[in-house]
Amino acid sequence: MHVRNLELFCSVADERSFSKAAAEHDLTQSAVSQAMQQLEDSLHVQLIDRSKRPLVLTAAGQTYVRGLRDILRQLQRLEAEVVSIGGKLSGQLKIGTIYSVGLSYLPEASEEFAALHPEVDVKLEFGSVEKVVEMTTDGEVDFGLVSFPRSSKTLQSVMWQQEPMRLVCSSEHPFASRTNLSLDALKGIALIGFDRGLTLRKEIDHYLLKAGVSVDTRMEFDNADSLIRAIQASRGVGIVPEAAVRRETANGSLKVVACRGLRMTRPLGIIFRRRGQLSKAASEYTSLLLGRRVETGKRKSGSGKHAAENSATDARTGTSVVA
Repeated sequence: MHVRNLELFCSVADERSFSKAAAEHDLTQSAVSQAMQQLEDSLHVQLIDRSKRPLVLTAAGQTYVRGLRDILRQLQRLEAEVVSIGGKLSGQLKIGTIYSVGLSYLPEASEEFAALHPEVDVKLEFGSVEKVVEMTTDGEVDFGLVSFPRSSKTLQSVMWQQEPMRLVCSSEHPFASRTNLSLDALKGIALIGFDRGLTLRKEIDHYLLKAGVSVDTRMEFDNADSLIRAIQASRGVGIVPEAAVRRETANGSLKVVACRGLRMTRPLGIIFRRRGQLSKAASEYTSLLLGRRVETGKRKSGSGKHAAENSATDARTGTSVVA
């Protein structure tokens, strides 16, 4: 059984098409079709339902691809580890990240990492917290970066930082000229916010409710970038992670409003699978972010589930502040 055929099968599963998988690997559609038939013959089971368009996996195929992705990722890590013994790090490093973290922090971090390890190809996979957790669990990425991180039976989390939340508004909003706003000034105001299903939105609502502040959320978005664009376009106001608006506040299109009483933070963390070890490249990248080495495979005081729960509690009470 050739590794190439296993990789082809994963591509077919992802693309749900022989032709697209063929293009990805610079092969003919016929070659991919034959390789899949050989794979099925060797296993004596049908993996792909060819009667449907786009193609779908059979129950056996779904089970096979889940385990196969994990095996192939381990093989890639092993190859990279062996190569690194001889000197420089090389290979590919895949990082799963929520949009706000990936767009705010990773460009600079990846640039610094590239200067240290130019032979490593860093690829970012964006998604919601749920998607990043799924990609990390399935081994599609080496590690993930999420907000409100939590450990589980399969994933370990390490706290990275507490990111301040800021009240921001369009340069044309009435709040733009205010220099020391009270939290009470937000009562009844039309706010542009996060989707109510997101943990961050729930934490913001809880924080404001505890402070006795009721707002009118007119528009909702499932990511910080869309929310920020909406604040600009509608000349509105919202509460967003500080790093997500660095560019906009620097060019003057948005303004951070000093607001007494708003001392809320959003916990950010790194998640990775408990089974196995981080690749050398992943270990170096996480060390760059954290300023220390990550210990895998064990629960440590101040990390894991309880630390994540404590961080969420701190975000609600506003007791965690980043210097």
